[in-house]
Amino acid sequence: MLRISQPPATAAVTAEHPVATVGRYLVRYALVVVIAWIGALKYGGYEAAAIHPLIANSPIFSWLDNIFSVRAFAAVLGSLEILAALLIAIRPLAPRISVIGSAMGILLFLSTLSFLFTTPGVTAASGFPVLSVLPGQFLLKDLVLVSASLWTLGDSLGAAPAVAQRAWRRVGRVTAADRVHPAGHSDHASAVRARRTDAIRDRHADDARSTSAPVQPENASRTARSSCRPAGASPLRSRPRSSRREPGG
Repeated sequence: MLRISQPPATAAVTAEHPVATVGRYLVRYALVVVIAWIGALKYGGYEAAAIHPLIANSPIFSWLDNIFSVRAFAAVLGSLEILAALLIAIRPLAPRISVIGSAMGILLFLSTLSFLFTTPGVTAASGFPVLSVLPGQFLLKDLVLVSASLWTLGDSLGAAPAVAQRAWRRVGRVTAADRVHPAGHSDHASAVRARRTDAIRDRHADDARSTSAPVQPENASRTARSSCRPAGASPLRSRPRSSRREPGG
Protein backbone atom coordinates (compact mmCIF):
# COMPACT_ATOMS: atom_id res chain seq x y z
CA MET A 1 0.00 0.00 0.00
CA LEU A 2 1.30 3.41 -0.92
CA ARG A 3 1.62 5.55 2.18
CA ILE A 4 1.75 9.30 1.78
CA SER A 5 3.43 11.20 4.57
CA GLN A 6 3.21 14.93 4.96
CA PRO A 7 6.06 16.89 6.53
CA PRO A 8 5.18 18.78 9.70
CA ALA A 9 4.45 22.46 9.39
CA THR A 10 7.53 24.58 9.79
CA ALA A 11 5.67 27.31 11.68
CA ALA A 12 4.52 24.85 14.33
CA VAL A 13 8.00 23.62 15.18
CA THR A 14 9.93 26.84 14.79
CA ALA A 15 10.24 28.73 18.05
CA GLU A 16 10.16 32.49 18.06
CA HIS A 17 13.58 34.09 18.39
CA PRO A 18 14.05 36.11 21.62
CA VAL A 19 14.91 39.20 19.58
CA ALA A 20 11.59 38.84 17.74
CA THR A 21 9.78 38.58 21.05
CA VAL A 22 11.41 41.76 22.34
CA GLY A 23 10.64 43.51 19.05
CA ARG A 24 7.01 42.47 19.25
CA TYR A 25 6.58 44.07 22.66
CA LEU A 26 8.53 47.17 21.63
CA VAL A 27 6.35 47.72 18.57
CA ARG A 28 3.15 47.56 20.61
CA TYR A 29 4.20 49.67 23.56
CA ALA A 30 6.26 52.16 21.59
CA LEU A 31 3.11 52.75 19.57
CA VAL A 32 1.23 53.26 22.84
CA VAL A 33 3.76 55.86 23.99
CA VAL A 34 3.69 57.74 20.67
CA ILE A 35 -0.11 57.89 20.44
CA ALA A 36 -0.58 58.85 24.09
CA TRP A 37 2.14 61.50 23.95
CA ILE A 38 0.77 63.11 20.80
CA GLY A 39 -2.73 63.00 22.27
CA ALA A 40 -1.65 64.69 25.49
CA LEU A 41 0.05 67.50 23.55
CA LYS A 42 -3.20 68.33 21.77
CA TYR A 43 -4.56 69.87 24.96
CA GLY A 44 -2.09 72.73 24.52
CA GLY A 45 -2.60 75.72 22.30
CA TYR A 46 0.60 75.15 20.32
CA GLU A 47 -0.45 71.72 19.03
CA ALA A 48 -4.02 72.89 18.38
CA ALA A 49 -2.75 75.72 16.20
CA ALA A 50 -0.39 73.37 14.36
CA ILE A 51 -3.09 70.90 13.28
CA HIS A 52 -5.62 73.55 12.25
CA PRO A 53 -4.16 74.06 8.71
CA LEU A 54 -4.32 70.30 8.17
CA ILE A 55 -8.01 70.20 9.07
CA ALA A 56 -8.94 73.40 7.21
CA ASN A 57 -7.46 72.20 3.88
CA SER A 58 -8.94 68.73 4.05
CA PRO A 59 -12.17 68.14 2.09
CA ILE A 60 -12.97 65.29 4.49
CA PHE A 61 -12.58 67.16 7.81
CA SER A 62 -12.98 70.84 6.96
CA TRP A 63 -16.67 70.80 7.95
CA LEU A 64 -15.60 70.23 11.58
CA ASP A 65 -14.50 73.90 11.73
CA ASN A 66 -18.18 74.86 11.66
CA ILE A 67 -18.94 72.73 14.74
CA PHE A 68 -15.88 72.91 17.00
CA SER A 69 -13.41 75.59 17.85
CA VAL A 70 -9.73 74.91 17.25
CA ARG A 71 -9.01 74.12 20.89
CA ALA A 72 -12.16 72.04 21.35
CA PHE A 73 -11.47 69.90 18.29
CA ALA A 74 -7.85 69.39 19.36
CA ALA A 75 -8.98 68.32 22.85
CA VAL A 76 -11.51 65.82 21.44
CA LEU A 77 -8.91 64.40 19.08
CA GLY A 78 -6.35 64.16 21.88
CA SER A 79 -8.83 62.32 24.12
CA LEU A 80 -9.53 59.79 21.36
CA GLU A 81 -5.82 59.22 20.86
CA ILE A 82 -5.20 58.65 24.58
CA LEU A 83 -8.15 56.23 24.70
CA ALA A 84 -6.76 54.33 21.71
CA ALA A 85 -3.34 54.10 23.38
CA LEU A 86 -4.84 52.69 26.59
CA LEU A 87 -6.87 50.10 24.69
CA ILE A 88 -3.84 48.97 22.70
CA ALA A 89 -1.85 48.62 25.94
CA ILE A 90 -4.31 46.21 27.62
CA ARG A 91 -3.88 43.48 25.03
CA PRO A 92 -2.42 40.93 27.57
CA LEU A 93 -5.48 41.38 29.79
CA ALA A 94 -8.30 41.89 27.27
CA PRO A 95 -7.32 41.25 23.64
CA ARG A 96 -10.89 41.65 22.39
CA ILE A 97 -11.09 45.16 23.82
CA SER A 98 -7.59 45.90 22.55
CA VAL A 99 -8.88 45.26 19.03
CA ILE A 100 -10.96 48.44 19.34
CA GLY A 101 -7.88 50.49 20.23
CA SER A 102 -5.92 49.15 17.28
CA ALA A 103 -8.80 49.92 14.93
CA MET A 104 -8.94 53.46 16.32
CA GLY A 105 -5.21 53.86 15.73
CA ILE A 106 -5.58 52.72 12.12
CA LEU A 107 -8.34 55.26 11.49
CA LEU A 108 -6.37 58.06 13.14
CA PHE A 109 -3.22 57.49 11.11
CA LEU A 110 -5.10 56.94 7.86
CA SER A 111 -6.71 60.32 8.46
CA THR A 112 -3.37 62.03 8.93
CA LEU A 113 -1.94 60.26 5.88
CA SER A 114 -4.74 61.76 3.81
CA PHE A 115 -3.31 65.19 4.64
CA LEU A 116 -0.31 64.34 2.43
CA PHE A 117 -2.58 64.84 -0.59
CA THR A 118 -4.56 67.86 0.61
CA THR A 119 -2.19 70.09 2.57
CA PRO A 120 -0.23 72.78 0.66
CA GLY A 121 3.54 72.70 1.09
CA VAL A 122 3.92 68.94 1.43
CA THR A 123 6.52 68.82 -1.33
CA ALA A 124 9.63 70.95 -1.51
CA ALA A 125 10.27 73.62 -4.14
CA SER A 126 11.82 71.03 -6.46
CA GLY A 127 8.59 69.02 -6.41
CA PHE A 128 7.74 65.36 -5.80
CA PRO A 129 9.27 63.11 -4.51
CA VAL A 130 11.21 65.60 -2.38
CA LEU A 131 9.08 66.26 0.71
CA SER A 132 9.30 69.29 2.92
CA VAL A 133 10.26 68.83 6.54
CA LEU A 134 6.91 70.23 7.66
CA PRO A 135 4.38 69.01 6.93
CA GLY A 136 5.61 66.47 4.35
CA GLN A 137 8.11 64.40 6.32
CA PHE A 138 6.12 64.91 9.51
CA LEU A 139 3.08 63.25 7.90
CA LEU A 140 5.05 60.53 6.14
CA LYS A 141 6.03 58.92 9.44
CA ASP A 142 2.38 57.96 9.94
CA LEU A 143 2.86 55.30 7.27
CA VAL A 144 4.94 53.34 9.80
CA LEU A 145 2.49 54.05 12.61
CA VAL A 146 -0.53 52.84 10.66
CA SER A 147 1.39 49.66 9.80
CA ALA A 148 2.20 49.10 13.47
CA SER A 149 -1.45 49.66 14.36
CA LEU A 150 -2.48 47.11 11.74
CA TRP A 151 -0.05 44.58 13.21
CA THR A 152 -1.38 45.12 16.74
CA LEU A 153 -4.89 44.61 15.38
CA GLY A 154 -3.96 41.23 13.92
CA ASP A 155 -2.07 40.25 17.06
CA SER A 156 -5.06 41.04 19.27
CA LEU A 157 -7.45 39.20 16.95
CA GLY A 158 -5.22 36.13 17.05
CA ALA A 159 -4.90 36.20 20.83
CA ALA A 160 -8.60 36.66 21.58
CA PRO A 161 -9.72 33.03 20.90
CA ALA A 162 -6.85 31.56 22.94
CA VAL A 163 -7.61 33.79 25.92
CA ALA A 164 -11.32 32.95 25.67
CA GLN A 165 -10.57 29.21 25.62
CA ARG A 166 -8.35 29.48 28.70
CA ALA A 167 -11.07 31.46 30.49
CA TRP A 168 -13.71 28.84 29.66
CA ARG A 169 -11.40 26.06 30.88
CA ARG A 170 -10.90 27.91 34.18
CA VAL A 171 -14.65 28.37 34.54
CA GLY A 172 -15.19 24.67 33.82
CA ARG A 173 -12.66 23.63 36.46
CA VAL A 174 -14.22 25.90 39.07
CA THR A 175 -17.72 24.62 38.25
CA ALA A 176 -16.59 21.00 38.49
CA ALA A 177 -14.92 21.67 41.82
CA ASP A 178 -18.12 23.29 43.13
CA ARG A 179 -20.10 20.20 42.13
CA VAL A 180 -17.71 17.89 43.99
CA HIS A 181 -17.61 19.95 47.20
CA PRO A 182 -19.55 23.11 48.01
CA ALA A 183 -17.94 26.34 49.07
CA GLY A 184 -16.55 26.24 52.59
CA HIS A 185 -15.50 22.57 52.39
CA SER A 186 -12.16 22.87 50.69
CA ASP A 187 -10.79 19.76 52.42
CA HIS A 188 -13.58 17.51 51.13
CA ALA A 189 -11.58 16.27 48.16
CA SER A 190 -8.55 15.55 50.36
CA ALA A 191 -10.69 13.54 52.76
CA VAL A 192 -12.17 11.51 49.90
CA ARG A 193 -8.71 10.74 48.55
CA ALA A 194 -7.51 9.71 52.02
CA ARG A 195 -10.45 7.31 52.46
CA ARG A 196 -9.79 5.75 49.08
CA THR A 197 -6.11 5.31 49.92
CA ASP A 198 -6.96 3.63 53.26
CA ALA A 199 -9.43 1.29 51.58
CA ILE A 200 -6.87 0.24 48.97
CA ARG A 201 -4.24 -0.31 51.68
CA ASP A 202 -6.62 -2.50 53.75
CA ARG A 203 -7.50 -4.53 50.68
CA HIS A 204 -3.85 -5.17 49.92
CA ALA A 205 -3.23 -6.19 53.54
CA ASP A 206 -6.12 -8.72 53.45
CA ASP A 207 -4.83 -10.16 50.19
CA ALA A 208 -1.36 -10.52 51.67
CA ARG A 209 -2.68 -12.38 54.76
CA SER A 210 -4.80 -14.72 52.71
CA THR A 211 -1.85 -15.52 50.44
CA SER A 212 0.56 -16.22 53.30
CA ALA A 213 -1.81 -18.65 55.16
CA PRO A 214 -3.90 -20.63 52.65
CA VAL A 215 -6.62 -22.95 53.91
CA GLN A 216 -5.94 -26.67 53.21
CA PRO A 217 -8.70 -28.53 51.38
CA GLU A 218 -9.01 -31.31 54.03
CA ASN A 219 -9.19 -28.87 56.87
CA ALA A 220 -11.74 -26.88 54.94
CA SER A 221 -13.97 -29.94 54.41
CA ARG A 222 -13.73 -30.89 58.10
CA THR A 223 -14.59 -27.41 59.09
CA ALA A 224 -17.61 -27.50 56.80
CA ARG A 225 -18.81 -30.89 58.24
CA SER A 226 -18.36 -29.75 61.81
CA SER A 227 -20.31 -26.59 61.15
CA CYS A 228 -23.26 -28.65 59.86
CA ARG A 229 -23.27 -30.97 62.99
CA PRO A 230 -25.99 -30.23 65.60
CA ALA A 231 -24.87 -28.79 68.89
CA GLY A 232 -23.98 -31.50 71.48
CA ALA A 233 -23.81 -34.31 68.95
CA SER A 234 -20.80 -36.59 69.11
CA PRO A 235 -18.71 -36.99 66.05
CA LEU A 236 -19.46 -40.08 63.99
CA ARG A 237 -16.73 -42.64 63.79
CA SER A 238 -16.31 -44.90 60.86
CA ARG A 239 -17.12 -48.50 61.71
CA PRO A 240 -14.58 -51.14 60.76
CA ARG A 241 -15.64 -53.37 57.91
CA SER A 242 -16.85 -56.78 59.11
CA SER A 243 -14.57 -59.69 58.37
CA ARG A 244 -17.35 -62.32 58.53
CA ARG A 245 -18.28 -64.02 55.35
CA GLU A 246 -21.78 -64.84 54.28
CA PRO A 247 -22.79 -68.49 54.57
CA GLY A 248 -22.07 -70.39 51.49
CA GLY A 249 -19.47 -67.92 50.54
